[in-house]
Amino acid sequence: MAISQFLEFKRVQCKDCFRCLRECPVKAISFADQHAQIIEDRCILCGRCMHVCPQNAKIVHGDFDRVLMMLRSGKKVIASVAPSFVSCLGFKSFAPLRKVFKKMGFFDAEETARGAEWVTREYSKLLEKGEMKNFITSACPSACRLIQEYFPQALPYLAPVVSPMVAHARLIHAEHPDAEVVFFGPCLAKKREASESGEVSAVITFSEMLDDHFAFDIKSMVEQVSLEEDCADVESDNIDYKAKGYPVTEGIIRSFTTLPQGYRYMTVDGYKRCMEVLENIENYEGVFMEINICPNGCVNGPCAVLPQGGTTKAKMELLDYVDNQRELHPQASQPAQSEVDFGWVYPRVTNRSRKVTDKEIEEVLQRTGKMSPADELNCGVCGYRSCRGKAWAVINGYADIEMCLPYMRKKAESLAVAVVHKSPEGIIIVNSDLEIVDANATAMEMLGMGGTPERLTPQPLNDFFSPLDFYLAYTQKRNVEVHKQFIRATQRYVDITICNMEENKLIFGQMKDVTEEVNYEKKLEHLRDETLETTDQVIMKQMRVAQEIASLLGETTAETKVALLNLKKMLQQEK
Repeated sequence: MAISQFLEFKRVQCKDCFRCLRECPVKAISFADQHAQIIEDRCILCGRCMHVCPQNAKIVHGDFDRVLMMLRSGKKVIASVAPSFVSCLGFKSFAPLRKVFKKMGFFDAEETARGAEWVTREYSKLLEKGEMKNFITSACPSACRLIQEYFPQALPYLAPVVSPMVAHARLIHAEHPDAEVVFFGPCLAKKREASESGEVSAVITFSEMLDDHFAFDIKSMVEQVSLEEDCADVESDNIDYKAKGYPVTEGIIRSFTTLPQGYRYMTVDGYKRCMEVLENIENYEGVFMEINICPNGCVNGPCAVLPQGGTTKAKMELLDYVDNQRELHPQASQPAQSEVDFGWVYPRVTNRSRKVTDKEIEEVLQRTGKMSPADELNCGVCGYRSCRGKAWAVINGYADIEMCLPYMRKKAESLAVAVVHKSPEGIIIVNSDLEIVDANATAMEMLGMGGTPERLTPQPLNDFFSPLDFYLAYTQKRNVEVHKQFIRATQRYVDITICNMEENKLIFGQMKDVTEEVNYEKKLEHLRDETLETTDQVIMKQMRVAQEIASLLGETTAETKVALLNLKKMLQQEK
């Protein structure tokens, strides 16, 4: 799948996590090799994945190198700066920031609110005509993309007017045909809008401006700029102060001098509320909807830099700025008419996702063990709202079938259970009270336990043999080897490998039946004892025989000696 030209994920940091997919309103994220990827033709660039990513694995593709090339080439480059610069960059007015841009090499810098003022005027013209059953604002590019791609039934109600960014760019080009316009703001979706409009050369977000890799130290440059030197610039600002409130909720509604009759004016923010409204758009009539994908408006954009105090503080700072601008110039001198065309036709957008049949869905569900609707948990762990939604993603190649946690858990458990219960060795699980809480059939046979593993109730280990070694393994948090443990009930001997499962407060015992070995050793021992006893008897008997022979030999020798002496004496006398 092609890498998005606006946003991508770092593969090293993105793995085995579906949090971004769970938060993505349009499921524009696919998974391959356990890594997330943007599906560019489905993405509305709302930036939700950036907010929720626990690994900060999202990369926003910047345009700053392109801007540097334009500045170095000597082109006339004009910055269009969104009003939320107040909360994101910490300025109280635009004047010092304008001077900073000029120090960077920009020909000039203006507030995008100038374009917002004209957008409001275009809205007023359309509302006065009263030809639209419902009216949806078109200032939020993510919302527009959402409608174009996913809620085409709402397209007839989307105002055919460009966003403030594009409106401002057209105003600049009308005055400086040779100028390059660079937009600065908190919105990621502006990057694609700029590319599609052909009016804006590049988009740099506020978070990019404050990044360490940004070529200019904005804060240091601002410190060198004296606000008093730019008072004339402030006084010459002809933008209607009300248009500078666009970045907050109700900012568009408050930008009207008078609200045209015939419509009920409402604000809708956050993607969930937006999708709910768009889904039911045909059920409404005479409703003006100021719609923003980001909760609380653009001050909370995906590339905004929130001050201490968060979104609420950012909204307060921007409203304070609007109030201050009202005091400086309560009435702008903008001409009532302009030759610039602010119209725009939002076409239907389609993506490459294909429709799937119920049969295909059923086949994928059955592969994950979901044979009936009752098996469809719809737990949402995989990131999809339902098991059928996940099956749709699998068929389209956006998801792996293994992303189903209940399926994988059931599969793992079935394999683990099969291994345990089919094991030729006995396996027991003992709790901290030294009770057997689980055992396979082999272990139950070894121990002489009645029943089956499925109906096993906790039984004291002491009923079968001494629990001392299990107690030592648990309290000393170590593994223990026990040899020739005697089991009273079955008269068996077992070797036991005892493992401490500290994280579960359990003790695992694996028993090997060594009864035959022990009995064989006993037989050998008995045979040795009998052999030794027989050997002792033979030796004693041999000793007795030797002694008797020695005794007989001694008597015979003595008699022979006596006879010979007598014979010698007799012979001597005959001489």
